[in-house]
Amino acid sequence: MASTSPSTSTPVAPSSFGSLRQIEAGILNVGFVDAGPRDGPAVVLLHGWPYDIHAYAEVAPSLAARNYRVIVPYLRGFGTTRFLSEATFRNGEQAALAVDVIALLDALDIDRAIVAGFDWGARTADIVAAIWPERCTALVSVSGYLIGSQEANRMPLPPRAELAWWYQFYFATERGRLGYGQNTREFNRLIWQTASPEWAFDDATFDRSAISFENPDHVDIVIHNYRWRIGIADGEPRYADLEARLAESPVIAVPTITLEPSQQLSRLGDEELRLGLADLPLRCACDTKANDFCHDTGLVHPGLDSEASLSGLVPRKTMALRCLLSVSVRGRNASSHQPLRNGERTTWIDQPCPIGPAACRCRNSARPSFRHPDRATREAMKRRLR
Repeated sequence: MASTSPSTSTPVAPSSFGSLRQIEAGILNVGFVDAGPRDGPAVVLLHGWPYDIHAYAEVAPSLAARNYRVIVPYLRGFGTTRFLSEATFRNGEQAALAVDVIALLDALDIDRAIVAGFDWGARTADIVAAIWPERCTALVSVSGYLIGSQEANRMPLPPRAELAWWYQFYFATERGRLGYGQNTREFNRLIWQTASPEWAFDDATFDRSAISFENPDHVDIVIHNYRWRIGIADGEPRYADLEARLAESPVIAVPTITLEPSQQLSRLGDEELRLGLADLPLRCACDTKANDFCHDTGLVHPGLDSEASLSGLVPRKTMALRCLLSVSVRGRNASSHQPLRNGERTTWIDQPCPIGPAACRCRNSARPSFRHPDRATREAMKRRLR
């Protein structure tokens, strides 16, 4: 039976949310904010690393004022969330974090919720939507489809893209583990600055979240998360079947909105766009309306497809990436896109195949989906746009 109790083992940062709650859920005692009416439609907001629940300090009250029940949990290894047993392996793999969310919904007797997140939280939300659609009313995911696998993560990226992951390689070493443990606060402040160079946060804003990094399991969870991703740390057998399903890039079929950081994407160079996506025109020559499926290109046209709405603010390469990385389809189940990597990653669209089964390689005829074909076919598709 779920139980609630205040946390006494870690100082709690000043919060605009009000008081925190604790509840036993699965293998954790989870610290979380519970705002809004208890009988309102539930929304679960999931933070990433190195952030915490205060990433939603403005969003949660706004949703609560609209009569949503807003649940904002500390992920394992953050804030007041604790493992119930000292013997439990401190596991940061993607499947474990998703199971934590389902356990929290069960503990709170919430059947279904809108699940939203960014960074680790987006990946976790994606998994919940893909594997447990009956528990997910809708999905909001920053950066789109982030479900991965150890096998996929073995594939190298262009040098400039690899540079952005410097901390992942640092964490792969014992020096990195020791350094992160000794300098957690300074390290995470550096990540805030480098990941969001135009965010002029003040000391009070950072300090409010930094307290959550004092969790006794924080370093173990973070290090294992990044080591597991690149295949130098094992997961737990209990999650093996789930990870096998996730490695197949499961389709997300619940209503979905994805958000992309336009300024960040506009800074990418042609090397990162490596499939020639910057050559795509700003708009397709066909008559497809915004948010509708284009059978000429095999893409869903993004909402920003008019000169008036663009107003010169969205670079062409950003527009091309929006088209391939994110989609929100009104009035139907939304589709989720996954970034291409060396021509092997896939993009699934819940629509009839636009280019034929030979190139599409649909998984089954009962649920046809579009899959990006090989490079030659992609080049042919681009020529049709010119």
